[in-house]
Amino acid sequence: MDRAGRREWIALGVLVLPVLLISVDMTVLGFALPYLSEDLAPTGAEQLWIVDIYSFVLAGLLVVMGSLGDRIGRRRLLLAGAVAFGAASVLAAFSTSAAMLIVARVLLGIGGATLMPSTLSLIRAMFVDRRQRRLAIAIWGAGFSAGMALGPVIGGWLLEHFWWGSVFLINVPVMILLLIAGPLLLPEARDPNPGRFDLWSAALSLAAVLPVVYAIKDVAKNGVGAAAVGALVSVWCSVWCSDVGSAGWPPRCSTCSCSGVASSASPSAPTCSACSR
Repeated sequence: MDRAGRREWIALGVLVLPVLLISVDMTVLGFALPYLSEDLAPTGAEQLWIVDIYSFVLAGLLVVMGSLGDRIGRRRLLLAGAVAFGAASVLAAFSTSAAMLIVARVLLGIGGATLMPSTLSLIRAMFVDRRQRRLAIAIWGAGFSAGMALGPVIGGWLLEHFWWGSVFLINVPVMILLLIAGPLLLPEARDPNPGRFDLWSAALSLAAVLPVVYAIKDVAKNGVGAAAVGALVSVWCSVWCSDVGSAGWPPRCSTCSCSGVASSASPSAPTCSACSR
C-alpha cells in the first residue's frame, strides 16, 4: 500500500488552514458584536441573525456541496469555495448595514460549505495508508477544534488594534495562499459513480430550520403573532414535503423508472403508458 510522502503532508497543512478559519468564523464575532453594533445599529433580532445564520447555512449545505464535489472534482470545488469565501469576507468587513452583513454571512456559510467536505475528501484521496489516514483526519479535526477555541482570542487581539471588519479580513490572505498552493500540491479527485444530487433535501432542511429560528426570535421580540405562526406553518409544510418525497412521490414506472405514471396506476407496480402496451 502506497504511503504518503512529504508532499502530501505539506498539502495537509494547506487543507487544515481553511477548516481552521471556518471554525474561527463561528466564534470570532463574540467580541466584535458590540463594536459593529455601534456602527451598523442592528436590532436585537438582526444581531442574532448576524451570529447564527453562518452556522445554519454551513450545516445545511454540507451534504449537497460534498455531492457536488463528487461530480465536478473536489479540488475544483475547494478552489471555487476559496474565491467565494474570500470575497464574502471582504463584503462582510466593509458592510454598511446590518442587512448587508447578514447577506455576507450567508455567503460565508455557502463558501464554508464548499470547503469542509472538499478538504476531508481530498485527505481520503491523498492518504491511502489507513494509519496515515487516521492521523491526517485527526490533525484535520484538531484544526477545526482549535479554530473554535482561537476565535475569541484572535477576535480580541484584532479588535484591540484594528476595527471590527478585521475579524473578517483575516480570511483573505489564507484564501489567497490556498489558491496559490492548491493547484501545486493537491490532486484532483472525483467519484466515478456519484450518488443522486439531492438539492431538494438541502432546501427542505434549511426551510425547516430557519423558520423555527425566526419564530423563536419573533416571539421573544413581539410575542406570539402572525409572523411566528406563519413560520411554524412553513416548517410543517417542509416536513410534509420531505415525508412525501421519501415515500416516493411522484410515483415512477417500475419498468423504465420514468415519472410519467398516471395517478390511477397500481401502487404495487406502477407502469407508464409506453411500458404498459
